[in-house]
Amino acid sequence: MPDFENSAAASATSPAKDEHGPLSPFAHRVFSMLWGTWLVANLCMWMNDVASAWLMTTLTSKPIWVALVQTAATLPVFLLGLPSGALADILDRKRFLAFTQIWVAVVASLLALAVFTGMMTPPLLLLLISLNGIGLALRWPVFAAIVPELVPRSKLPAALALNGMSMNTSRIVGPLLAGGIIAALGSAWVFLLNAVLSVVAAVVIMRWRREHTPDPLGRERLTGAMRVGLQYVAQSYHLKSVMARVAIFFFHSTALMALLPLVARDIKGGDAGTFTVLLAAMGGGAVLSTFALPRLRQAFSRDRLILVGAAVQAMTMGVMAFNTNIWLGILAMAFSGAAWLSTANSLTVSAQMSLPDWVRARGMSMYQMCIMGATAMGAAVWGQVATSGSVPIALAVGSVSGIVMMALICWRWPDRGVMEDIRPAGPMSSSAKASTPPESGHVLVTIEYRIDPAKAPAFRALMEESRRSRLRQGALAWELLSDINDPGRFVEAVEDTSWTDHLRRLDRTSVADAALRERKLAFHIAEDPPVVRRALRETTVRGGRNEAL
Repeated sequence: MPDFENSAAASATSPAKDEHGPLSPFAHRVFSMLWGTWLVANLCMWMNDVASAWLMTTLTSKPIWVALVQTAATLPVFLLGLPSGALADILDRKRFLAFTQIWVAVVASLLALAVFTGMMTPPLLLLLISLNGIGLALRWPVFAAIVPELVPRSKLPAALALNGMSMNTSRIVGPLLAGGIIAALGSAWVFLLNAVLSVVAAVVIMRWRREHTPDPLGRERLTGAMRVGLQYVAQSYHLKSVMARVAIFFFHSTALMALLPLVARDIKGGDAGTFTVLLAAMGGGAVLSTFALPRLRQAFSRDRLILVGAAVQAMTMGVMAFNTNIWLGILAMAFSGAAWLSTANSLTVSAQMSLPDWVRARGMSMYQMCIMGATAMGAAVWGQVATSGSVPIALAVGSVSGIVMMALICWRWPDRGVMEDIRPAGPMSSSAKASTPPESGHVLVTIEYRIDPAKAPAFRALMEESRRSRLRQGALAWELLSDINDPGRFVEAVEDTSWTDHLRRLDRTSVADAALRERKLAFHIAEDPPVVRRALRETTVRGGRNEAL
C-alpha cells in the first residue's frame, strides 16, 4: 500500500484536461484514496443497519424493539453533531478520522462476538447500535472538513458530488451484500466484515502524509468552540439561508422515503423485492445525475437549481402517490434520486464555500444536524398524516407543500449571489501582540471613531455588519455607544472571554473582515486613526453589588 502524497503536491501534479469535469477530482491522488475509504465506510454503515435490523427480528417479535433500532442508530448523530464538529476543528483531523474508524471497528467486533457467543439480547443490541452511532456522529464532520483540503476550490462541487455518488452507491450495494452474507452465513459475519474493513480504512487514513499544524495559541476549550460555532452560523446570512432550504427540502422529501415500503406494497404485485428495486432505482438516478451536475451548475443559479430539484422531487412524489405500475415507479424513483442529489449537492457546496477552515467542521456538523432533525420530524409528521388520512394524501400534500415552501423561502430569503471572501487576511495587529497578556479575566476592547454627524445613520448601518463580523470571529459580546454630548463620537466595544481568545479572534480576520474595517475607517474624519484601548474586566455589577467575574 503506497504512502499518500500531501494534498498540495497532489494538486500541483493534477492534469489540466477536463479541469471541471465530474470526475476531475480523481486526478488528485489523496482525494481518490480517501474517496475509496469513504465508500468503504458507507458500505459498512448500510451493511450494519441491515444486519442490526434483521438480528433484532430474530431476537424478539415486539415491534417496539425493532423500531428502536433506527432510533438508536440515528439519535447519537443528532445529539453529538456539534460536539463532534468542535472536536474535529480542535484536534488533528487525520488522527481523529482514523480514531472514528477504530471506534466503529471495535463496536463491530463486539457485535460479532456477542452473536457468536450467544450473549446477544435486545437491550445489548440497542446499546451497541448506539455506540456505533457515536462513531458515525464523530466521523461525518471531520470528513466533511477534510474534503476542501484535497482538491482546488474550483473542483469542490465535483468532489462533493462524487461523495454523494459514494453514499448512493453504497446504499445500493451495502444492503444487497449484507443480505447475501446474512442468508449464507448469518449476521455475525456481516459485523466481522465491517470490523475488518473499518481497520483497513483506518490504516489507509494513517498513511496519508498530512502535516497537522498546532495552533500556537493552544487548543480551544470544547464548550467555547461549540459557542463560537453556533455564533458563526447565527451571524451568517448565507449559512442560515442554506440551512433553511435544506430543512425545507428534507422535511418534505423524506415523506417518500418514510412511506416507500407502503407505496411498494400498493404497486401491483408489490412485495419486499419491489421495495428493494425502487430503492435501487433511486440510488441509480442519484449516481447518474452526478455526471450532469457540472452542466446544471453552469446553466442555473443556485436557487434556480434548488427550485428545479424541489419541483422534480414534488412531481415524483405526486406520481408515486397514485402509481400502481412498477416501471413507472422505477422511472419516478430514478428522477427522485437525481433531484435529491442535485439539490443536496448544491446546498452542501454553498455551505462548504461559506465556511473558513477554522470553523468548517462545526459548521458542517450543524448542517448535518439540520438534515437529521428535518428528516426525523418529516418522517413523524408525514407518517401521522398517512395514518389519519392515507398514503396518497400524505405524498400529495407533501409534494405541493414542498415546492410552495421552497419557492417562498427563495423569494423571502434570496441568494445574494456574491459570498464574502473568507480567506485569512494575514497576521494579527502588532499592538495586540506587543501587549502584556493578563493572567485571567474578560478583555474589553474599545475603538473610538470620530464621525460626521450627518453620516451617522449610514455609519450605524455599517456597524451592524461589524457586529456580525465580530461575533462570527468568536467575540463574547458587542455594542456600539454614542456620546450624548458629542454627536460625532462613537465607541465600538468588543468583549472576549480571555486574552488568548482575543488573540484567537484577531487571527480569524478574513479578507472580507479587513475590507469591512477599511469601510469603517472611511467614516473616520479625525487626523489620527481611531483610538484603540484594551482593558481587563475584573468585576461586574449584579443586584446592586460588585461580583468578581
